[in-house]
Amino acid sequence: MIEVESLTKLYGDFRALNNVSFGVEKGEVLAFLGPNGAGKSTTMKILTGYIAPNSGGASIGGHDVVTESRAVRERIGYLPETTPLYYDMQVNEFLTLAARLRGMPRALRQGRLGWVAEICFLRPFWRKPIGQLSRGQKQRVGFAAAILHDPDVLILDEPTAGLDPNQIQEVRERIRSFAGHKTILLSTHILQEVHAMCDRVVLISQGEIAADSSVADLESRYGNLETAFRELTGGADADQDPNARRSDEPEVVNG
Repeated sequence: MIEVESLTKLYGDFRALNNVSFGVEKGEVLAFLGPNGAGKSTTMKILTGYIAPNSGGASIGGHDVVTESRAVRERIGYLPETTPLYYDMQVNEFLTLAARLRGMPRALRQGRLGWVAEICFLRPFWRKPIGQLSRGQKQRVGFAAAILHDPDVLILDEPTAGLDPNQIQEVRERIRSFAGHKTILLSTHILQEVHAMCDRVVLISQGEIAADSSVADLESRYGNLETAFRELTGGADADQDPNARRSDEPEVVNG
């Protein structure tokens, strides 16, 4: 469903991506991991049509992300780490606008708005200005916008950022419910999310693929995902104090 072939992206002299290739099968939930600055967001921006690569290519559902970007955008739901929202609009107004921009017929629109209001737990602040919402509530509005049109592919960048433990569990359950009939590319720094939701891991470091394996295989080889992450991205060598936590090291939540 998602195919990435020899993707390279330069920002001036800086090579953000270097010959990156991987694929995601239909119905698969893939964890896309890496330290801050490794190239995760750049890859997701290319897949969603926000920027173009310098070389190589990618396709979603057989549609090229550059030459057929509209067809790609019709088939994906994208939740960036910082959700772009209109803070002066009410939640219901913003999501109605999103549905109209998607070309959703009025009859379908009303049903889909009611659906996302329920499954994203938006009813308590449905008519509240977005600017007055907490970070977690804004994240839920962004997630609702990403799934509003029932896309085949979801690209989610830190989907549980800013949520409380109950909300995190709710989002995880919703994402798991999509597994099997939606293809999901999930970026996170919380390794427990990988255990809870993902089938496979693609790990990127310094713009290159460091690992492409099942969760079980990585744990078998390295003992746990935290050790795999650190060894494959050079984290263990970078810390003089082995007990010190780097700012770009993934958070590991017990539970």
